[in-house]
Amino acid sequence: MAIFSWVKKFSQLSLMVGAAAAVIGVTVPTHAYTIFFGEDLNNSPNIPLRSFPNPQTAEANFLSRLTNTGIETFESFTPTTGGRLTLTSQSGIAATLHGSGSIVSVPPGTTNGLGRYSIYGRNFWEANADWGQFWITFNQTVAAFGFYGIDIGDFGGQLVLNLGGGRMTQLTVPNTIGRTGSTDGSVLYFGIIADNREEYFTSILFNMSTGQGDVFAFDNMTFGSIEEVIPSDVSIGEPKVAIPESSSVFGAIALGAIGATSLLLRQRQRR
Repeated sequence: MAIFSWVKKFSQLSLMVGAAAAVIGVTVPTHAYTIFFGEDLNNSPNIPLRSFPNPQTAEANFLSRLTNTGIETFESFTPTTGGRLTLTSQSGIAATLHGSGSIVSVPPGTTNGLGRYSIYGRNFWEANADWGQFWITFNQTVAAFGFYGIDIGDFGGQLVLNLGGGRMTQLTVPNTIGRTGSTDGSVLYFGIIADNREEYFTSILFNMSTGQGDVFAFDNMTFGSIEEVIPSDVSIGEPKVAIPESSSVFGAIALGAIGATSLLLRQRQRR
């Protein structure tokens, strides 16, 4: 059992938007959950990304809606630790990682040779997004969950999360679909916050849309109860806007523009 390493307040992140921007840490209401997603692409199994501003922006936006939460970096665990791994937050919520995963450690600035590496430090949980190979259970209902995924979808498919609890809900992570390793070593952040009681969950099963496995690095996990979620009506105000589907290039650019506008408004309101 490990206690989260608690993080200090995030420093203010700058955001640059260009005409060729893809999805960049946009907060997207979908399936009634509030979704936080950002992705930076790589195409190397041996050289990690030196920076990943889009996932970091998504993470910062996600954490800004939470209080009294921490980030599990897996740095306190011995490499090759596997089996059921239980992590306990400061508020007493326990998350247990199940399946065939284990702790992997690689020196900073390197990968394991297959595109997987830690976000900060050396360690990560190496998981297989094959049905029944990786799932997480919680000892009580939770309303928020976020994580980094490295080297997902490099051989096709998108990551699918199956949330269990009062009802079964399926969410598809909009990661870029690679071919024959074309997106090796890419980094994404995905976070969700429930908008009502029916959306609380007690388990998460990981799978791929192709129905085939995909081994990836799972790192910097955060989860929280409804008591730890800052209600949207009392958080830093964001305009209620209609979000276009991101199924086209134009949709992705529109999402990026909306996310950038929202972030600028929030920065001004903080001053």
